[in-house]
Amino acid sequence: MSTAESALRSKVEKALVAQGYVVGNGVYRPGNAFMSGDNVRDNRRRLHQHARAERIREHIRFIRDFLPTAEGHIRNSKDIDIKKIKPEIREVKTGTKDEKFFRWWNMVWWSLPYEKAYGRQMRFIVWDEHHDAPIGLIGLQSPILSWSVRDEHLGISADGRDLWVNQSLSAQRLGALPPYSGFLGGKLIVSLMTSDMIRDRYEKKYRNSTTLMEKRQLPANLLFITTTAAYGKSSVYNRLRFHDEKICEFIGYTKGYGSFYIPNTLYERFLAYLKEKACTIKRSYGDGPSIKMRNISQVMKLLGFKGGCKHGMQRAAYLFPLIANLQEHIHAGERPVWFKRGVDELTEYWQHRWACKRNGKNPDIDKAIAKAIAKKTRFSRKKYLKELSEDLAQCEKLANRGNF
Repeated sequence: MSTAESALRSKVEKALVAQGYVVGNGVYRPGNAFMSGDNVRDNRRRLHQHARAERIREHIRFIRDFLPTAEGHIRNSKDIDIKKIKPEIREVKTGTKDEKFFRWWNMVWWSLPYEKAYGRQMRFIVWDEHHDAPIGLIGLQSPILSWSVRDEHLGISADGRDLWVNQSLSAQRLGALPPYSGFLGGKLIVSLMTSDMIRDRYEKKYRNSTTLMEKRQLPANLLFITTTAAYGKSSVYNRLRFHDEKICEFIGYTKGYGSFYIPNTLYERFLAYLKEKACTIKRSYGDGPSIKMRNISQVMKLLGFKGGCKHGMQRAAYLFPLIANLQEHIHAGERPVWFKRGVDELTEYWQHRWACKRNGKNPDIDKAIAKAIAKKTRFSRKKYLKELSEDLAQCEKLANRGNF
């Protein structure tokens, strides 16, 4: 191994150790604190903190510049009348104010770092027209072509896989924003993702499009959506229903492959290294996350690491069918039987089934329980903005300290 290769390997080890991995003899694995114990969920969030800090630093000027606009639409929990929440699903268009809102919240609210979307993309911001505030985000993109947990659940083989995968999307970002998250707003956002409006928008956008690789036209049907929960099974997805229809299916756990643990600055060094070795690399439209993982795996192998892109953090995988006969459609050619789910109906069901029960003012709930619920769901705009300022400063320090 050359001096330059040894230096690059040393940077990789430094990055892994800084994120909580145990490294030795070319093998790396998450530390025990990330795999078991009482604080696994919090520890796993910390595992992503370097990658998140790096993304924050890259966009810090935008985040600070847009802050005054964003904070003008942040509400205190006490100012939200649950029964008057009126969601509007806005498709995010490039260059619009909605895009800035989506981008801003996408970076600052989640502990899981923002990642660039690939392939087919649809972004939506769910806006509360009554309170003039964002309820949550829905970010959809092309899924990974080969994904064993999904393929085994649906019983699809490599031969016909692209036909069905290209009639689906992956939810890259999905969830509620404060204060709606305290009222189980995540369940509303996920439910709205399966609404007629989302699949209708998909059909209009892709009805005449052709696949990039095979150059063929496929039905513009959005048959199902998939996603993963980073920190174990999700309480948002579990037992999520619309009347007698199950909205979500838990389909198993991923095998723990990905690229988040390689910082972007280090990935650029990987690409330069591959060029020096005269290896083929790709990074254009259509190459997607699979190519990034392939490039990382190739470099890790050349540097003497075992495991490629296996970061070892298994995630719970979920599937949201948009037709009632998904298996029969795939395997027996049955005509799709679409679920009928309107925005107003989904909202009303969510309000009655979940949100109103989280309202401390509900007269049907015992006073002691109502008080406990009110405390748990309490959100202060002023307190959040103070914590956000501290978070941004900490991210900048952490990213600068971990500039690999």
